[in-house]
Amino acid sequence: MTMKKLLILLVLFFSQTNYAQQVLPEKERARVVDGILEDRFNILLPQLMDAAEIDMWIVISREYNEDPVIKTMLPATWLNARRRTILLFYRNKSKNIIEKLAVARYNVGESIVSAWDKEKQPDQWKRLMELIEERNPKKIGLNFSKDHNIADGLDKTDYDEFMQYLPKRSHAKVVSAEQLAVRWIETRTPREMVIYNQLVDITHDIIAEAFSETVITPGVTTTTEVEWWMRQKVTDLGLETWFHPTVDVQRNNEKLVDHLYSFSGRPDDLVILPGDLLHCDFGITYLGLNTDCQELAYVLKPEEKAAPKFLIDGLKDGNKVQDFLTVNMIKGKTGNEILAKSLNDAKAGGLRPAIYTHPLGSYGHSAGTTIGMWDSQDGVMKDDGENYPLNPNTVYAIELNTTIHIPEWNRDIRIMLEEAGFYGEQGFRYVNGRQTELLLIPRVKSHQGN
Repeated sequence: MTMKKLLILLVLFFSQTNYAQQVLPEKERARVVDGILEDRFNILLPQLMDAAEIDMWIVISREYNEDPVIKTMLPATWLNARRRTILLFYRNKSKNIIEKLAVARYNVGESIVSAWDKEKQPDQWKRLMELIEERNPKKIGLNFSKDHNIADGLDKTDYDEFMQYLPKRSHAKVVSAEQLAVRWIETRTPREMVIYNQLVDITHDIIAEAFSETVITPGVTTTTEVEWWMRQKVTDLGLETWFHPTVDVQRNNEKLVDHLYSFSGRPDDLVILPGDLLHCDFGITYLGLNTDCQELAYVLKPEEKAAPKFLIDGLKDGNKVQDFLTVNMIKGKTGNEILAKSLNDAKAGGLRPAIYTHPLGSYGHSAGTTIGMWDSQDGVMKDDGENYPLNPNTVYAIELNTTIHIPEWNRDIRIMLEEAGFYGEQGFRYVNGRQTELLLIPRVKSHQGN
């Protein structure tokens, strides 16, 4: 074996070992996921129900047609709902208790107790009505919503049956649980945020390896090959991803076109060459949370030891747009308000920004306020960007770009960035830092000799 092959094997071994130290085996993952869920039910949920002024929340789903909310409530050993799964949460604020019941023949994990004996009451809907009558709630929240798709998971069949069984005197109690559902999906607990740091760290590590000489041989490797390498890496680590990775190239002889935003317009199998600016969009799913990250790398020419100054400065401009956005993330402001102020400030600073930041967490495109879309830079109408405020203890994919002109290439390019950021009571912070330096291919090594 040659020394070069040995070094490559060692690099692969240690990188895999580093990942393996972070990624838990399945049994340990289940323990962590269920522990997080117990905290959310016992500590977070009562606070959210009080804030929404809903004392009973009923979540109904059928197997393989799951409400997005119920998918975040199932224990680690439940990969789907079973038959028709009905969860009932009742909050008695005066007694400071919360009941977590399942109108099912068995407990739903450790937290939600079965409240249905089919031998005593064969009809599942009638048993649900008995539980409602016994508690006599002021409001009954159901998951239907016009503006928030994640809070609109109750299907018409179940809604119709529920209303048919519910006594007419209680119909006026039924309200949309959209605010409660959105807050449940968007809010992160302190324990989740400790874990989130690890998720983003793993994401950064995979990108760093993908954008290195371990994976890319300039003049040989294609963008599509790097995409599939990233996808395979996720599988090999026992992880999942919520979208297929993308890798694209900007270079001095390519016109800036909208394929940077479009899956259908992005060229496949583009051979990566020295002098290319590489960009990736990549995320993982792990422990019930999701990441979404875009980073940049530069492929050095043989005579280069660093990226060109115009690209280094371009990344700094991208960081400036991030700063204009995150300083304007203020509690209570809607996504449209944050978007307009951030764009105006960045443009006044001489930049050419576009901002399309979305909530991140239980889902990749999660619940919360939307701060622009790439094709809606004037604001998001009739949606959560217009009517939903920024709340604390939430995570966002700080996704944006700035267009810069490069005289050396006689063209414009986009500096596209995306990083997970946490907005808490003390303001904004990045979950695991952000990219402030271009990744270099190959990595520049210092050599010492006599």
